[in-house]
Parts: sequence; structure tokens; C-alpha cells
Amino acid sequence: MSPAETVIDPAFPAPEGWEDEVVAWWLGQAGFALRHRDELVFIDPYLSDVLALKYRGRVFPHTRLHPTPVNPSDVTGLSLVLCTHGHTDHMDLGSIPYLQTSSDPLFIVPRSEAVKAVSRGIPPARLLGLDAGEHAGIGAVAVTAVPAAHEHLELDAHGQNLFLGYVIELGGLRIYHSGDCAPYEGQEQIIRELDVDIALLPVNGRDAHRVDHGVPGNFSVDEAVALCRAARIPALVPHHWGLFAFNTANPDELRAALEEVDDVAWRLPVLGEPFRLSGVGASRIAGARA
Repeated sequence: MSPAETVIDPAFPAPEGWEDEVVAWWLGQAGFALRHRDELVFIDPYLSDVLALKYRGRVFPHTRLHPTPVNPSDVTGLSLVLCTHGHTDHMDLGSIPYLQTSSDPLFIVPRSEAVKAVSRGIPPARLLGLDAGEHAGIGAVAVTAVPAAHEHLELDAHGQNLFLGYVIELGGLRIYHSGDCAPYEGQEQIIRELDVDIALLPVNGRDAHRVDHGVPGNFSVDEAVALCRAARIPALVPHHWGLFAFNTANPDELRAALEEVDDVAWRLPVLGEPFRLSGVGASRIAGARA
């Protein structure tokens, strides 16, 4: 995939006719941009190549399979950045300082990782730490933090979650980004009570080989669909595939599995291509099965 195929306008404008819609762009891995009117929200943007340097010559070299879809220094009008946890492909020291070049966003991170967040370039005055069950309102955006299990629920010495997901209320929708997550006890009830419209869930799975080399895993696609059913979420966008060869899922296999699903709307995102989240429903998500 060439850079020309993945370039996003750094202002992230809504396409013509979508100005009142909630529009999403997949940034690769677990990263998304969400736009509604004047609000632009990033979730887990990994827009650098710092992991390739860190893991060069190791078992898992973290070589990018595609270029970054936007230069973080060029992004304008960014209101809010959500980081679900401290792993570099979610809290990227190669992106965070540069996202502040042309914007002045607020950053929300797990409170347990606040020190790490500052070390990676977030000014304390622009940092808000949350723990599971806590809420924040920023402009027209509301955020609720929920636990995440990567692959297990983990707490710091103060009893705060190391891994979070977020339910983001934007433009009348409730969007659940689980962060890196596998199923855990009580998850279905927590998410069901938040009345989610659409779930952005990682589907690259997990196995002993990756765990033994320090790479905890996520949902399988079947587990992601099962969570949507159990939590009464009408639509699913699978992600966390296609960036690193050792930690991906085959999109043809994902599509084949999802084509058997007729009670949850779904869309496999295309890197950098905008799609609408407004009007989400089991038969109404824009582009589902397209």
C-alpha cells in the first residue's frame, strides 16, 4: 500500500453531505479519528515508527506493513486524544508531542499511567487521568472509562486499572472502544448498561507464542461478535489487524466469518477511508457489509 493511497487531509473534514454525521477514519492498529461538527477525537493513534527501532533484531520486529495515513504534526483542530493504556502502539511517544504542533488537545489516559503519559510528551496541564467507572465531559464529548483485560484485568499498587476502554458519547451516539481487550467476567453487564450503539473491538486474537514473547492478545472475531450480542450492541467495527505481521488477522478470514453474522451489523474498515457512524443500527450502519 503506497503512501498516496493512505493520505488523510490533516484537518479531517467531514465529506460533503456528512457535516452533521459522526464520521470515523481508521488510523491503523487500534487507532481511530472521530469527527462530529467541530469536535475531532483521536483514539490510540500510533502514527510513528518508533517500535520498529525498539524491536529491531528481536523475535517480533514490529515492522510496519503500511505507512502512517497522516503526519501527526499536520493534524489541525484536534480536540481530544484518548489513550487506552501505556503500550507504545496506544500511547505513542513518536506521535504525542507532534499532535500538539498544530492543535492543543486534551489527553485522557488511565490514571495509573499518568507518569508514563507525561514522560511521553503530554503536558500535565493537558492531561486527565481516569479510572474505570469515572466520567469526563469535554466540550460536546462525554467519556466513560471501563475496565479492559489485556489479556487479564490488571491493577497498579493503588488499585487502579492499567488497561481501559472508553465509551464515547458524540453526536448522539455511544461508541465503545475497548482498548486492547479479551473477554472478562462481568464485561457484558458493564457494557450493556452503557447502552452502546457501536463497538470498535480488536480481533487479532491471542496465543501462547505471542504471550511468551511479551505480546498479550485480544478478542477473536467470534468473541467480538459474542460480546456485541450479549451486550446488545447492534454494530461492530473490527480492528487491530494489518500493521504488524506477527500480530494481525487475515481480513479475508475476518470477512468470511462476519458474512455468517446476520444479527450484528459490521464493517471492516479501510485505512484512512472515512465512514459514517451516525444512524447506527443492526440494518442501518453506513457501509455495513460493503
